[in-house]
Amino acid sequence: MSSQPESQKVRKPAVAGSFYPATEKEIRTQSAGWFRPAPDGPAPQALIVPHAGYVFSGEVAAAAISRIPPGHAYKRIFLLGPSHRVGFAGASVDTFYAAAQTPLGQVPIDVALGEELIRAGAGTFLCRRDAHDGEHCLEVQLPLLQMHLGELPPIVPIVIGTQRLNVLEQIADVLEPYFNEENLFIVSSDFSHYPAYEDAKKSDLFLAEAITSGGLEAFLQALRQIDRMDYTGQDTAACGANAIAVLLSILDAQGRGRFEAEHVMYRNSGDSSYGDKDRVVGYNAIAFTRRAKPEAAQAGPERFSSEEKRAMIATARAAVYSRLGLAFEGDDTPVGILKEKGYGVFVTLRLGGRLRGCIGRFTSTETLSDTIREMARSAAFSDPRFPALSRSDAPRVEIEVSVLSPLKRIASVDEFQLGRDGIYMIKGSRHGTFLPQVAEETGWSTEEFLGHCARDKAGIGWDGWKDAELYTYQTEIVNEAEL
Repeated sequence: MSSQPESQKVRKPAVAGSFYPATEKEIRTQSAGWFRPAPDGPAPQALIVPHAGYVFSGEVAAAAISRIPPGHAYKRIFLLGPSHRVGFAGASVDTFYAAAQTPLGQVPIDVALGEELIRAGAGTFLCRRDAHDGEHCLEVQLPLLQMHLGELPPIVPIVIGTQRLNVLEQIADVLEPYFNEENLFIVSSDFSHYPAYEDAKKSDLFLAEAITSGGLEAFLQALRQIDRMDYTGQDTAACGANAIAVLLSILDAQGRGRFEAEHVMYRNSGDSSYGDKDRVVGYNAIAFTRRAKPEAAQAGPERFSSEEKRAMIATARAAVYSRLGLAFEGDDTPVGILKEKGYGVFVTLRLGGRLRGCIGRFTSTETLSDTIREMARSAAFSDPRFPALSRSDAPRVEIEVSVLSPLKRIASVDEFQLGRDGIYMIKGSRHGTFLPQVAEETGWSTEEFLGHCARDKAGIGWDGWKDAELYTYQTEIVNEAEL
């Protein structure tokens, strides 16, 4: 650590009294009721939290931090966020200060590890004091963490000054060895900036879905799609997109099937008594938890009753009709398995026998009914390969719902059975999947099935599957035409 005058070794709060109260008593009073009981299960590996003033986003940030079980001890907390004040090519890790001061006390900074990152980064990591001194995005997390956890372990503050994808992937490569159960990663990001209230909800929830159900490529595609939507007044879909991209790149490298993603809470500034609904900023809280046994098996989907099958199709169609303002005359009341949680779902739409949209997710914390509803709307209106479904086409589409078993990591392609198994492959930041029924629809051999998925869906070349991480899953398919 560089020798500095004692007065410079502790970072003083930059935004106490503006973004959050200046005294411990005021912070505790303001945050009363924000923290919730932690759910049963392992502590989160990573959190995405907002960084606006507490009157706007404090409750959302606290909801994410509440996922940490009381008394759980991390070795370090890595804090990643965007630079709001200066631009630079890389990531600045704070090795200038030995601790950070908040109204609740000092938090130690792991200077030695920061210097280790700078050496390992070979120019990607550096220390810029001007990137940290006035920056609020990491500072605002500390009092909430102190409120929930008490005394904090050493922190590693990292401010990212670039949007260049290749540099962000380099940052992820350096940080990935530290992404383990010992450490917590907190990514600080607000979401939409300055659209109207309802447009913000559309943008923010769409991007949250891409983050929780996909990897880096899905996130980047979602950003591009939101940009094409051109919401009036919107400056950005996520000010911390660079930090989120680093996290997703790390998750892709370790295998998304090893992590459970949960969308914990959403609000925007229009929900606060201090904000209006004409120009808002969005706030998502998202938690990532490492699965104890990624190959583990909860039982796959059982055979469904005819009542459950009809309800699945009705739920999907009702969701599409509702978005278009069309009357739906069927019964989409959840029955049986549709009331249960934890199932992954893909919804496929076909028009005249041709694919018209297909969107899904491998896991969900929502009920099967809610997940079908969400994926149906995404397949109809958010599949980037197709324009949004029209009112005239909606009655003519044929709906297919595929309910998924949990992902299972396989060590060899010999464990894959064509026609029975879907495939999900990950290589670096690239990933792609084919549902089991693709084999029957195309007549491909195993080699062709894997090759097309690698080249056409994952973008890793025809033979890319041979050194990719491979996961299988099974589906129970409900086709509207067969009912």
